[in-house]
Amino acid sequence: MDIGSNIRSIRKRKNWSIQQICERTGLSQGFMSQVENNKTSPSITTLDSIAQALNVPLAFLLLKNDERMHIIRKDERRKTIHGKENFNVEHLSDRGNVRMMLVEMPAGASTEDAHAHAGEELHFIIQGTLFIEQGEDSATLSTGDSFSWKACVPHYVKNIGDEPAIVLISISIDSD
Repeated sequence: MDIGSNIRSIRKRKNWSIQQICERTGLSQGFMSQVENNKTSPSITTLDSIAQALNVPLAFLLLKNDERMHIIRKDERRKTIHGKENFNVEHLSDRGNVRMMLVEMPAGASTEDAHAHAGEELHFIIQGTLFIEQGEDSATLSTGDSFSWKACVPHYVKNIGDEPAIVLISISIDSD
């Protein structure tokens, strides 16, 4: 855990000197320097005082680097082609057990046969008209509509429109 670097980073972003944060927390400059250099481990009470001075939640100071915000720029996205129907898939983000992707389905394309897998899916139709089916349930949905389902039950999606359908999909998969 790199709490000291988190504190230093926030302090510097605010353009504060060590003296300024010490004035707000009542801590000595020597102690604060040791904290920022990870040479000492402050108590939770002291960390809470530092967090309040920096105006950040205490939990933010405790995050590991891989737990902090992760950004994927548009031109950095991983892109794949999926299935026989050549769906264009842009992988927007993933965190823990959640993935989010933007899928473009050509007109008339479908997921072929009904299929099932672990997890839950949430869909938002950005563009197009889809026929969706899961078990005995089915619906026709259009731009602006959304739907979700347990992915362990076989499901099927077909673009029944005359233009490509674009769908934002989030998939959550339980971890063991």
